[in-house]
Amino acid sequence: MAISLTPLHPVIGAECSGVDISQPLTKVDAAAIDTGMDRYAVLVFRQGTPLTTEQQLAFTLNFGELEAPYTQIQAAQGVRWNTAGLSDISNISPSGGLLDRDDRKRLSGLGNQMWHSDSSYKAIPARYSLLCAHVLPPEGGDTQFADMRAAYDMLDTKTKTQIEDLDCEHSRIFSKGALGIPFTEKELRDFAPVRQRLVRTHRTTGRKSLYLSSHAGRIVGWPAPEAQILLRELTEHATQREFVYTHRWRVGDLVMWDNRTTMHRARRYDDMMYPRDLRRTTVTDGVPTVEQKAQAA
Repeated sequence: MAISLTPLHPVIGAECSGVDISQPLTKVDAAAIDTGMDRYAVLVFRQGTPLTTEQQLAFTLNFGELEAPYTQIQAAQGVRWNTAGLSDISNISPSGGLLDRDDRKRLSGLGNQMWHSDSSYKAIPARYSLLCAHVLPPEGGDTQFADMRAAYDMLDTKTKTQIEDLDCEHSRIFSKGALGIPFTEKELRDFAPVRQRLVRTHRTTGRKSLYLSSHAGRIVGWPAPEAQILLRELTEHATQREFVYTHRWRVGDLVMWDNRTTMHRARRYDDMMYPRDLRRTTVTDGVPTVEQKAQAA
């Protein structure tokens, strides 16, 4: 059966059918999924049964190299598992219960409800993220995706010219710090700001997009208040309803998105009452955005 893509929103997102992602992909199917990502930026695979860790890692590796390990804010009890390349996006403690209200991992995880792009705080940011649903709350906990390509297209010419050559500083110090989370000395060193382009050009399609995130806290060469105002204005513009697809999860869903051309956020749910267990794999983009700009010049 050939892969079929059914649009889920006028500008972003499609459901992908006709392929069993729990099994090894052919090169033809992997290429078709990559092409679908270039067009839709978000693909939804409704498997019905969650992928195993091995299956999710195998599927992810069709699209590039996994991100290298990096410093994360952990639960008081430690980690649920030590599987390289698999991120625990949950409110579940290593003992199987819910995280305490003041657990640093829980508090840090609340930042996922802010619009962001995965790993924009790294010198080499993420390409694709793949999130698989294992356990879901009875209500809430949706994930929203905003199309940064469509948002860029709808900017006026004056704004496009103004932002074309700007670099921003991204850091978890900006995003988590805005929530009042304190950092250790090691975290402050590891979370040092990195530079990213504010406008990116997709290497395959040539299409331009905004590169925004809650991790973006400064514009290089600008006074901090002026930078914050522009970044907030652009974020408000980019997250208007016409650019946003809301995914309502079912157990077994795997959602794959392009961090270069989207932002996303989780929606609130009662995390002190219900577990929400999603597991993410992430493919690195391979090169800093500032180098991508230089290569394109």
